[in-house]
Amino acid sequence: MTLPSRFCVTEPHLLEADGIRLSFGSRQVLADIYLRVQTGQITGLLGRNGSGKSSLLQTVFGARTVPDASVRVNGHRVVPAFQTPGLVNYLPQASLLPTNLSLGQVARLLRVDWEAATANFPELRGQFRCRPGELSGGTARLLQVLLLLHADTAFSLFDEPFTGVMPLHLETLADEMQRVKPRKGLLLSDHRYAEVLALCDVVYLLHQGRLLKLGADPRAELCDYGYLAT
Repeated sequence: MTLPSRFCVTEPHLLEADGIRLSFGSRQVLADIYLRVQTGQITGLLGRNGSGKSSLLQTVFGARTVPDASVRVNGHRVVPAFQTPGLVNYLPQASLLPTNLSLGQVARLLRVDWEAATANFPELRGQFRCRPGELSGGTARLLQVLLLLHADTAFSLFDEPFTGVMPLHLETLADEMQRVKPRKGLLLSDHRYAEVLALCDVVYLLHQGRLLKLGADPRAELCDYGYLAT
């Protein structure tokens, strides 16, 4: 059995990654990693700055090559994952919007219905003809998240999706993620722990190079590990 040429996002899918080991000089950043993301769930990835969260997301997506890394969907190896049409998209910390295109042109390239993507953000609809450089950083970030959320992929990986987003938009964005969740698997990493914990069905903590799956009370465990105040 082989993977389909393009994923059907209405069917359940399971994304797994393991065997990921990464060192910078003598410092081992990632070791003994096992990550599981499935459609119908929002999975959180927490950890301190410099702990390797971005490197892990890049490796899963395929933007970073790590020897012996295994990334699988429904049990089938997909390395690099981004080469499988309809499988995964990824929002890095840096902007990914091309500066020479309008947002409407970007939406068409991604095959995203602009009206549907901004339906709950009416104040953003008029940005259709704007280029990224004409927007505030927070507005550009929000629109990038919305475009990838509504793109036709089975999984979306987000690195700091809430950065710069205005507080009045954060709750609506969280609701948007919940609306998309039934047809997509979301993996998000952000330093805003409160927003992540409120959203996620599963939470991982990247701690001293190891990926720990937290239990039913992730807030208490984060306090135990010193990531949240008691």
